Amino acid sequence: MPSSRRSSRRPYGTEHVPVDVERALGGVRHVSDGDGEWTVRRVTGDKTYRCPGCQQEIPPGTRHVVAWARDAIGGEVAGLESRRHWHASCWERRSRLR
Repeated sequence: MPSSRRSSRRPYGTEHVPVDVERALGGVRHVSDGDGEWTVRRVTGDKTYRCPGCQQEIPPGTRHVVAWARDAIGGEVAGLESRRHWHASCWERRSRLR
């Protein structure tokens, strides 16, 4: 005889919570902007990088983004080889830096 018991995973009548896709993909997202197609990933570095946006150092342990061109000549693999580490705020305002 089938059970008529309701699931306790999500109480009846509660609002559905959407999935954070960026978090589910490990912080990877694809960005299409006036400067091309990009793959962007949130990382915490283990060494010092220089941000191409502000030319300042990104110290080890600092959360930042690494970005590479998806539409680079030679494909995404070539873009990956020329990836750059950016402060998240510099990446977001890069269109103003051009």
